[in-house]
Amino acid sequence: MSQAVVNIGTMGHVDHGKTTLVQSLTGKWTDTHSEEVKRGITIKLGYADATVRKCPQCKEPDKYTTKTECVYCKSRTEEVRKISFVDAPGHETLMATVIAASSIMDGALFTIAANEKCPMPQTNEHLAVLEASGIKHAVIVQTKIDLVTKEKALEHYKEIREFLKGTRFEDAPVIPTAVHAPQSLHALLQAIEETIPTPQRPTTETPRMLVARSFDVNKPGTDVKKLVGGVVGGSIVSGMLKVGEKIEIVPGVLKKRKEREEYERLLTTIVSLNAGSEDLKEARPGGLVGVATSLDPALTHADALVGNLLGPVNTLPPVLNEVQIEISPLKRVLEVFNTGPGINEPLVLGIGTNTTVGFITEKKKKKSFLLKLKKPVCANAGEQMAVMRRANNRWRLYGTAKIL
Repeated sequence: MSQAVVNIGTMGHVDHGKTTLVQSLTGKWTDTHSEEVKRGITIKLGYADATVRKCPQCKEPDKYTTKTECVYCKSRTEEVRKISFVDAPGHETLMATVIAASSIMDGALFTIAANEKCPMPQTNEHLAVLEASGIKHAVIVQTKIDLVTKEKALEHYKEIREFLKGTRFEDAPVIPTAVHAPQSLHALLQAIEETIPTPQRPTTETPRMLVARSFDVNKPGTDVKKLVGGVVGGSIVSGMLKVGEKIEIVPGVLKKRKEREEYERLLTTIVSLNAGSEDLKEARPGGLVGVATSLDPALTHADALVGNLLGPVNTLPPVLNEVQIEISPLKRVLEVFNTGPGINEPLVLGIGTNTTVGFITEKKKKKSFLLKLKKPVCANAGEQMAVMRRANNRWRLYGTAKIL
């Protein structure tokens, strides 16, 4: 089983155990960026894969595991499916990153720490992101139960149920966990298998990949003759990519020509494909894929290509420098906006993994606006995006919008 078939994101308030949970399930600590290590919080999207397995002999309810040997009868476990975990930041200043992450999630682990009251501010806002993104499947993970009494854990469970009442996830399973208690992780894996299905994805359609990370993998001081091309990472949403295929990445990179700035598409070739530690000849939808290219690695350094679309040459949607959208405000928001968006107001827009700022230049109808974009998007009419507005010196999720 070389490629993951489903992407599951972690959502929830800052310091509610998202990254630790992913490490417990995968063995990988996803906060590897220098600033993340320094500050002790997730800033960029983190990725890690895990293969869910089960014992063919035992009838135990917690038969799901990531171990190759059954803890009960010592039989060799069988592979069920491979999962890619997308670890999203919880801090309020990084909500645009959360919105970008939600675009490649098929389901979510929604973490709520038992040692704090429910809901905390970003617990509320992350739930709004989940609902706005259209994600239908989630498992609620009640983390850090080893830090509270049994009575407190039960009281907190009731708070969670009250918080979810009336939402799409009202009946979602709530799994109490402690990272040092293996039994709770078995129960969590069982809930994942029973709650978050593998989606049916088209493999015969035109290939399209959402770029969520980009890297220069060359170490400082590498001999020029040994340098390798830039790498982009993300999720294929349709079709299949193959080694040796010619591709384009759009909108591309910002170029300055005299007094004008414009984005220029990148043309390159797929040198290799990678899923976790596995090399692939072809990559299909599902899971997170690394695409090594022949691009100058300076172009992919430090996530420079995040937000782009990747696909075969001349097959991707048009690049839009201005866009007309129809906005639908959310019912659940952290800030109450007494008026609708106005002329010249900046809006943060999230579409796919692309986050840009649009300035309202014209109001067409009550909920329809024309925006000039600071960074172009690659999209078709009818596609959905998330909309954030400024309130009390913070960007808050305001609603969703459809491109007209």
